[in-house]
Amino acid sequence: MKKMLGAVNRSWTNNRREWRNAMRIFLTRANLVTTSVLLTSAVISVGGGVPAGVHYIGHDKVTEVMSKGGPIVSDPGLVVLAQRREAGQVEYHDHTNHVFVMVEGQATLVVGGTMIDPKRTAADQMRAPAIEGGTTYHLSKGDVITIPAKTPHWFKEVPTKTVAYYAVNIESE
Repeated sequence: MKKMLGAVNRSWTNNRREWRNAMRIFLTRANLVTTSVLLTSAVISVGGGVPAGVHYIGHDKVTEVMSKGGPIVSDPGLVVLAQRREAGQVEYHDHTNHVFVMVEGQATLVVGGTMIDPKRTAADQMRAPAIEGGTTYHLSKGDVITIPAKTPHWFKEVPTKTVAYYAVNIESE
């Protein structure tokens, strides 16, 4: 009888071990699947970034827009402008980050510093007649400069009368 009970007990113990191993494997696989789904969801939600779509603008259109200035691409959170301008006022944007790519002409750009007598001209923008301090850059064809949001910037001098550049504007929170 003892032999029989011992065999039943061993059989029950082996079945319990097999069941535990099966459960461990099942829970590990379920954890991996859940993690994969969560990571995929996170990537998809982040994937709706800037730009929201593909835009192709041919060189003829770009040349036409550059001659008078204006938007080349307008997308949620992203605007690409062809700018042609003279010296002007200080600008400050709460949410707009700039990348300027110089195409033609020369300019003295002052970045940073303190705006003198700033005035709010839009919900997320201020203008001023000048900057005190800041860093001065002498820009010409082929130069690229980035300007983060909340940074005053000023085309102080344009010795070539006008300067042409692409402004890539990226909106931030």
